[in-house]
Amino acid sequence: MNANLFATYPSLVDKSVFISGGTTGIGSAFVDAFARQGARVAFIGRNADAGSTLAAQLSEQVLHTPLFIQCDVTDISALQAAIAAAREAHGPITALINNAANDARHTVEEVTVEFWDNAMNINLRHQFFAAQAVAPGMQQAGGGSIINLGSTSWMIKAPGYPAYATAKAAIHGLTRSLARELGPHNIRVNALVPGWTMTEKQLRLWVDEAGEREIDHSQTLPGRVRPEHVAALALFMAADDSCMISAQDFIIDGGWT
Repeated sequence: MNANLFATYPSLVDKSVFISGGTTGIGSAFVDAFARQGARVAFIGRNADAGSTLAAQLSEQVLHTPLFIQCDVTDISALQAAIAAAREAHGPITALINNAANDARHTVEEVTVEFWDNAMNINLRHQFFAAQAVAPGMQQAGGGSIINLGSTSWMIKAPGYPAYATAKAAIHGLTRSLARELGPHNIRVNALVPGWTMTEKQLRLWVDEAGEREIDHSQTLPGRVRPEHVAALALFMAADDSCMISAQDFIIDGGWT
């Protein structure tokens, strides 16, 4: 995918953007894509080495060097502090990408109360509290875009992670509720819903020959969904080009669902 052949968005230049889970996978593609649009990007993640490396790599290629803040989204106080630091550095956040998640495999039998609560905290809870934290600044700025990362996993009844699938399904309810609550302030809230995306983690752990056959059988399009494809859609959702779109689900899965 040659990024030079795809759209640029003038409204993203200098926009203050906050991305959770931005150190690897789809998240790092978000950081790269928004930074190359001239946005002021702040991103968080637990992997300090990966985050610092990504920011350093982009520093000589983009208008504004991304700001990396090490943070675990299950620590809501730390998340709120990171958002405050990003706001202090870049001004009111007008695009929030709630990306952090973990699709750890598990069976029904092995799930404990502690595991369940942790899955909700990693995959769902932080999305609400990040939105809560950025909403006043978005209102002050005249509006903004909140993008909640969902998943097609629950739509296709994928096995192997019932707690994760539950959290991802709940994101659709959260998205529509927040769209109603925040819409009067010109804040639009949408869900970005990737299918099986070929991140390094997925390729290393789960995309085997059987997985490749399943993709070929299930997608209506040839090829593979890659992080940069998901990031290209996020750019549109954050830009002013989508200014009258809210409470919607944007599925990018090669036509699987």
